[in-house]
Amino acid sequence: MSQSSSTNPERNRLQESAARDVPLPLWGPYLSERQWGTVREDYSPYGTAWDYFPHDHARSRTYRWGEDGIAGISDYNQLLCFAFAFWNGQDPILKERLFGLNNSEGNHGEDVKELYYYLDNLPSHSYMEYLYKYPQRAYPYDDLLKTNRARTALQPEYEILDTGVFDNRQYFDILITYAKNKDTDLAIRISVTNRYHQDASLHVLPTLWFRNQWSFTPGAPHPSIERDMHIQRLICRHPTLGTYWFYYPDTEHILFTENETNTARLFQYPNATPFVKDAFHDVIIHGKWDLLKDRQHGTKSSPVYVLNIPAGQTQNLYFRLCAEHSISEHNPIDEKWIENLIQQRRQEADLFYNQFLPEKPDPDLANVFRQAFAGLLWNKQFYHYDVPLWLDGDPLQPPPPPERKQGRNHTWRHLNNHDVLSMPDKWEYPWYAAWDLAFHCVAMALIDPVFAKHQLILITREWYMHPNGQIPAYEWNFSDVNPPVQAWAALQIYPNGTIDQRRG
Repeated sequence: MSQSSSTNPERNRLQESAARDVPLPLWGPYLSERQWGTVREDYSPYGTAWDYFPHDHARSRTYRWGEDGIAGISDYNQLLCFAFAFWNGQDPILKERLFGLNNSEGNHGEDVKELYYYLDNLPSHSYMEYLYKYPQRAYPYDDLLKTNRARTALQPEYEILDTGVFDNRQYFDILITYAKNKDTDLAIRISVTNRYHQDASLHVLPTLWFRNQWSFTPGAPHPSIERDMHIQRLICRHPTLGTYWFYYPDTEHILFTENETNTARLFQYPNATPFVKDAFHDVIIHGKWDLLKDRQHGTKSSPVYVLNIPAGQTQNLYFRLCAEHSISEHNPIDEKWIENLIQQRRQEADLFYNQFLPEKPDPDLANVFRQAFAGLLWNKQFYHYDVPLWLDGDPLQPPPPPERKQGRNHTWRHLNNHDVLSMPDKWEYPWYAAWDLAFHCVAMALIDPVFAKHQLILITREWYMHPNGQIPAYEWNFSDVNPPVQAWAALQIYPNGTIDQRRG
């Protein structure tokens, strides 16, 4: 089915993006779903990445090379991040990121243990939907860990549904929707449905934070998030990104802290400040409200909402994140306006995807087609890894152990990646794999050929490809040998011509 760009707003947006120096939406789902346990964050002597930075450290320890969160977004340089955190009143920790098992804990290797679904997405990320299912009972962290660890590779995995924590529909459906008014103006709706037959409460924390660069790089700017004392908004200032405003509904509590490591908890070394990365955990889980009660600025901030949801009912919250002076509405989070915008973007998504389907498609197959692309698009991720700096260490941090100078990836000193890339999976494989990437690009070329072509070009640039001509495999071992699927992918993609010809 062919349609002209004049009747297809998403195609117009992609054509406009293709003409930019960086042919990429400024804001997208570029936040990883797991940064802990990765090679980039591993500063151990012998490359034991899973042990060096485990899940238990993630809430308290500042990341060096990226950030993670649930249904999160960021700008394409990942300077400012946004994601949701939750607490059901039972969990021992604040749910700020998806839980899973590392390579030695899962009987089949690393394995995410959550129920979450990529429902929809457009290549411009003007419309995105994500569903997260959160139990109302305590999350079975220990049960999942102990049971999987005790099973052999010949046995099936012990999954979250096997624990019984979702039995009797005792959970929340949390639907998170993003709709762009324009690329620097995002409306956000979270819809929480209580699937249980009794009333239940949920803490919701829409969280903004800046990626920490100032603790590692001399002269790096120190951004800030401040509370506007005149209207209900946060002011996010960054010397490079500029100023962003975050509008939120009225609430009693606004929390502020710093994206800094809690050294007292992890390393038994006194904190320089009580305002550390996991301060929200202490406030919400342990009731230490006095800890942050007078704090009005920081590099991490969140309003706090306690939703009391009747059985079978849904409650919505609306937010807006936008560049300074990019909106003029009297009420920036007018619910009717946001609902209309979401509906408009959904209709545009229907129009965009229908052009690739036959006149009377099978509804189930059409849904599979669309949700498959949603998964591909949601798994775009900002990826930063400067190998020589990683090997030698940051000027403001202790030097890495000498063993790493001859350890993993030491022959790849030319490699310095700082891009948005298509990932195999932002939890289980939150690093690019050159072989997988080639296959991603062939599929992606149907809906966004410009992004697909740039991904293939990127992997062959001098800051990726080795001087000997080898394409980097993946961060666990860039020198692993892969078949030449990039050449095959290029042959599949490039003969199809320009963006208009591809979609015409």
